[in-house]
Amino acid sequence: MSGNPGSAIRSVAAPLTTLLVALALLLIPVSPAAARSSPGERIAKALSTSPVYVDPGYADSVPPARRKQLVAQIVKTGLPIKVVLVPLVKGDTFNGDSDGLQRVVRDHLTQRNLILITTSDLAGFLSGREWPDDRHQTQDAVSAVGFLDEMKDAGLADQVSKAIELVQQGNGTRVYKDATSGLGESAHHNSSKSRTGGRASPWLVIAAGVVAVLAIAGCLLVFVRLRRRRQVSPFAFPKAVFAAAATADERALRKHADAEVIALGEAVQAASDSLPGLPRALDAYSAAGKVLDAAHGLPDLAGVLALVTDGRDALTGGTPSPLPLCFFNPLHGRAARRIDWRPLGRRDRLNVAACDTCAQAVRTRRPPEVLTAPDSKGGRSVPYFEIPAERSVWAATGYGSLVRSDEDGMAARVGRGEFSRAAGRS
Repeated sequence: MSGNPGSAIRSVAAPLTTLLVALALLLIPVSPAAARSSPGERIAKALSTSPVYVDPGYADSVPPARRKQLVAQIVKTGLPIKVVLVPLVKGDTFNGDSDGLQRVVRDHLTQRNLILITTSDLAGFLSGREWPDDRHQTQDAVSAVGFLDEMKDAGLADQVSKAIELVQQGNGTRVYKDATSGLGESAHHNSSKSRTGGRASPWLVIAAGVVAVLAIAGCLLVFVRLRRRRQVSPFAFPKAVFAAAATADERALRKHADAEVIALGEAVQAASDSLPGLPRALDAYSAAGKVLDAAHGLPDLAGVLALVTDGRDALTGGTPSPLPLCFFNPLHGRAARRIDWRPLGRRDRLNVAACDTCAQAVRTRRPPEVLTAPDSKGGRSVPYFEIPAERSVWAATGYGSLVRSDEDGMAARVGRGEFSRAAGRS
C-alpha cells in the first residue's frame, strides 16, 4: 500500500462524518413550533374544541354568532356531528373534492362514530358522510338540502342548519327522493356516490373503475345542468364561489367565471320575453363573455363575476337597487352596505359599496384588503382603482359601485369597446 496512511484515513473519515451528522439531524425530533401542521391537522385540532370549523374564507357567511347557534343545535341532537366549511379548489390539499376533504379530516380524527358535514365541490350544495355506517341517512339528508325549494336562496349557515336538522330526523332518504322526484334518476345516482361510507376493496376498484368513472362523469354532467336550470336568483350560494376564487390561482378563477357565464346564459334563455330586465341581462351576458375571452389577470376575471351579478340581478328584479360586488375587492362577494370613503391623498369622499369586512376596516381606520392590478408601466401592483379611468373599465365603474346609470355601466362600456381599447387592461 503506497501513500500516506493518515491521508487515506482522513479521505474516508470526512464523508463518513458528514453522513453521520446528516443522519443525526434527521433523527432529531422537530418541535411542534418549528413544524408546519397540515390543513387536516389544523382542522382536526380545531374540531377538538368545537364541532364547527369555518375557514376564514367563509367568515362572513358564518359569523361567530351563527357558529354558536350551529354548535348549540349540534349539542342538542346528541349526535357525533362535525361541520367543516372550507373552499374547495382544484389543486388544493383536498384536490378540490369533498370526498378528499372528508377522507383527510376522518384520518386525523380518532373517534369511531362520526357524522361529517362539509362543503361540496358542487356549488350550492353540501356533502355529508357517516362512519362506521349511514344509519342516520346522512348522505341523502345533506344532499337533499340543495334541492329543497325553501333553501333556494339560503345562505351557507342556514343550509348547514337544515342539514343538521335532517340528519337528526333520520329520514333523509325519503326527503331526498321527494325533493328530487321531478329531476330524474340521474341526480339521485350522482349525489349518492360513496353511499356505502366505507373504503372499497382494491379488487372492486380495479374491476369496476372504468365503468364507475364513466357513470359518475355522465351523472355529474346531467346533475350540474339540471341544478343550473333551477337557479334563477343571483348567486344562490355566492360565498362558495367567491371564497374559492379568493384563494384560487388565476386558472381556477377563470374556471369559476366560465361556469358563471354559462349559468347566466342558461338563465337568460329560460327567462320570459316579457321580463323587463331581460335586455339588461342580455347586455351583461354578452359583455361578460367578451371580457372572459380577453381577460388578463384577476381584475378582469373579477369583472366577469361583476357582470354576471349584474345580469342575474336584472333577471330577478327582487330588490329595486341591489348592491354590487365589494368595491375594494369584488372577490369578497356581494357588498353588505354603502359607505363613505376618502381615498388616500384626496379631500373628496366616494360613496362605495363594501362587504362587512372592508366596511369595518374603513370604520376603524384600517386599510381594507384591496384587489390590485399592474400600474401603467406594467411593473408594481397598485389598487385597481388607482389605474386611470380611461385605461380601466373597472376603475371607472368600481365594479358597479360608481355607476350612476345604465349608460355608464360596465356592460355599456364593454359594448362600446372601452374594455378592448384600454391599454394595459386592469
